[in-house]
Amino acid sequence: MRRYIAGHTGLVGSALVRRWAGQPSMELLTATHAQLELTEPRAVWAWLEANRPHEMVLAAGKVGGIGANAGEPVAFLYENLMMEANLIRGAWQAGVRRLLNFGSSCMYPKACPQPMRPEHLMTGPMEPTSEPYAIAKWAGLSLCQSYNRQHGTQYLTAIPCTVYGPGDHFDAQTAHVLSALIRKCHDAKAQGARSVSLWGTGNARREFVYADDLAEACELVLARYDGDGPINIGSGQTCTIRELAELVADVVGFQGELQWVRSEPDGALEKRLEASAIHRLGWTARTPLREGVARTYQWFLEHETHQGASKVACAS
Repeated sequence: MRRYIAGHTGLVGSALVRRWAGQPSMELLTATHAQLELTEPRAVWAWLEANRPHEMVLAAGKVGGIGANAGEPVAFLYENLMMEANLIRGAWQAGVRRLLNFGSSCMYPKACPQPMRPEHLMTGPMEPTSEPYAIAKWAGLSLCQSYNRQHGTQYLTAIPCTVYGPGDHFDAQTAHVLSALIRKCHDAKAQGARSVSLWGTGNARREFVYADDLAEACELVLARYDGDGPINIGSGQTCTIRELAELVADVVGFQGELQWVRSEPDGALEKRLEASAIHRLGWTARTPLREGVARTYQWFLEHETHQGASKVACAS
C-alpha cells in the first residue's frame, strides 16, 4: 500500500505521519513544498504519475483564523481551489482508488441549526469572513463527488471541527483561535503584560478536536466509510471562546486580564457538528481539551517560541 499525504508537515498531515509512519504494510509518500508546488497542475500530475499512490489524503491547504481570512480572501480562495483541483484530477489520472479530502465547518451556513448535519450544507449564507475559504472547500467536495459519479472512484470528504495540536502555526494574527491564544498569552506572560486584547465578545461557541484524535478518525474513514456524502468528525468537546481563553491562560500561566474588543467580529455564534456517522465506525475523541491544550503548549515551547507576536483573531 502506497499512501500519499499532501501537506505532511502541517497540523493534520504531521499527525497522520505520526500515526502511519513505520507500518510495515504501508509506504508513506510525501513531498515538501520545495519538491512539489501543489498550485502548479503539470508538476502535480507528473509527480503523481511517477509515484502512483494507491490512496491519497489531501491535508494541504491555506488555513487561518478570522484575521487571515479577512485580510487575504483571494489567496484563501485561489490557492485552495488550485490545490484541490490539481490533486483530485491528478489522483484520477494516476489511478488512485481511494482519496480523503478535507472540508471545513465554515462550509455550513452562518445561522445553521445545531448540531450541524451534512443535509444543512448549502441551505443558507455562509459566515462572510470565511466565505472564500468555504467556497473553495465546497468546490473540493463537489469535485470529489463528481469524479465518483462519472468515473466510479471512492473520493471522500471529511468535515472536522476546529483542529488543534502539535504542528500548528502560532502567529497571533493569522492562526486559528486556540493557537493564536497560546501565542498571545505566552508572549504577555513573557513580557510581564497586565492584559491581553482579544477579538470579539468571547461568546461564540466552538468544538475542538486534537490532531492525533482526528488522525485516528481519518484512518477509520479510509478503511470503513462507504458513503458518497461528506462525513462530520466532531469531538463533542465544545466551549465558548471566553472559556477557551481562560483555559489557555491557566495552562500557560498568564495571570493578567483578558480584554475583549467587542468591535471586532465573533464569526458564527456556534459551530457544533453532528457526528453520529463517525461514531458508528467506532471512533470517539480520546484527548480531553485541557490535556490537549497542555500538550500543544509543550510542543509550542519546544518548537515555536521564536515566532513573533501580533494582533489575535479569536474565532475560527
